[in-house]
Order: sequence, then structure tokens, then C-alpha cells
Amino acid sequence: MGTCLDIKIKRANKVYHAGEVLSGVVVISGKDSIQHQGVSLTVEGSVNLQLSAKSVGVFEAFYNSVKPIQIINSTIEMVKPGKFPSGKTEIPFEFPLHVKGNKVLYETYHGVFVNIQPQKGKLTPSPVDFTITPETLQNVRERALLPKFLIRGHLSSTSCVITQPLTGELLVESSEAAIKSIELQLVRVETCGCAEGYARDATEIQNIQIADGDVCRSLSVPIYMVFPRLFTCPTLETTNFKVEFEVNIVVLLHPDHLITENFPLKLCRM
Repeated sequence: MGTCLDIKIKRANKVYHAGEVLSGVVVISGKDSIQHQGVSLTVEGSVNLQLSAKSVGVFEAFYNSVKPIQIINSTIEMVKPGKFPSGKTEIPFEFPLHVKGNKVLYETYHGVFVNIQPQKGKLTPSPVDFTITPETLQNVRERALLPKFLIRGHLSSTSCVITQPLTGELLVESSEAAIKSIELQLVRVETCGCAEGYARDATEIQNIQIADGDVCRSLSVPIYMVFPRLFTCPTLETTNFKVEFEVNIVVLLHPDHLITENFPLKLCRM
């Protein structure tokens, strides 16, 4: 006696952009014919902001005031009241993806603070050359105790296409202490809030070791990192929230000196 309802989307990868048409079929299956009061289909898209557990209480007013930001909402009537015959009935539909007002149809994304449920970007290459020495490090309390070292390198660009790897190279020109390892750390930074305050949360989402042991001096070490599809999205900045990304070059020296150089990234989808 049961009736089954299923929605099938025609596009296999289910990736759409604003202005495109979402199409598919609603499939209704049952052993017996059934009376119905009509069938309608609603498409909704929203951005949900939430505080991580460690921030609740710090921004209580913000936590209570955050509401989902609706960016798309559309309903169409597919079938007027009537009766479906026994067996399988397929009802085709088409939805133009138009956002509400001046809202932006953001890319679907799930993070610590920000969840976006359903943009193409403009990219300007921005190569970066860097030099890391004890003198260039920030937030160092006992700089005099650090061993002397000189590390040079470059990143091909800190403005990155999300589907292409971050590339570059690194050279250890000199180091008094032996090197244990060199790593690339990808960090997602989520910021959200309102007039009452903002909460910021940084999360490591990927760590890649690019060198193990005391690397040869003046030997080029390639930098190559593919952005993880499930944990990254184009860089976003709106009135209520931001999603940003950074990469850290982490060098571990003997015995236990941890050297970190930070580079903000801008990700976009072309």
C-alpha cells in the first residue's frame, strides 16, 4: 500500500551556477492508484552560521541573534489535485536558479562556523618570494636562543584556482641545526558575527610533509599541494561571515625548534 517519492536531477555532478536551469523528474511509485491534493516543488538555499563549542558564552548575544541567511527560495506547482495511477509516474520539472534580491549564490560548503546550502571569480596571479631567518620570524620570545638558519623560496601564486595545485619551491641555504622535517599546513579561517562581536576559528584541514630529515643545503625542494575538495571553497567575505585560507610552511629543527611562516591565500573557481 506504500507510495514512494523520489527526486532525480538530470545533471550527474549536481553542480550549478546562478542563472542556470535545474531540471529533473519527480518519480512517484505505488501499487495502487492514489488521490492527491496537488504536487509542488520548492528549491531553497541558505547560509547557516553557528559558533563552535569553545565560543558559546563568549558571544552569547551573537549566538542568539544569528539567523540563517536565505539566498534562494522558489516554488512551482507541478500537478493540480487529482489521482495518480498505479505503477510509476514521472513528472518533469525545470527551475531557473535566481537568487533573492542582491544575494549571491555561494558555493555549497560545510565548515566549523559556516554551512552554505545551495561564483566564478577573477584571478590575478600574485607570486611571492620569501626569506625565512630568525630575524624575520614574528611572535618569538627568545630569538637569541634560536639556531642560525637561512631559508629562501617562492610560491607561484597566493591567488589560486581551487582546482589547480599550489606550487613553488624551497631551498635551505644554511642551518646550524639539523632539520627534522618540512611541512605544508593548509588552514581554513572562519569568521562570523554581528554588531555584538565576532568569533574567529582556524582549523588545520591538510598537512603534507615535503621533506624528511636533514635536507641537502641549496637543494630545491618542490612545493606542491592539491586543495582538498571537501574542505575548501572559494574565498568568501560577506557582511556576516568570512571563509579564508592560509598556508603555513613549517620547519622543525633539532632538538625541538618549530619555525612557521604564514601566507594568506585567495581561492577562486574559474
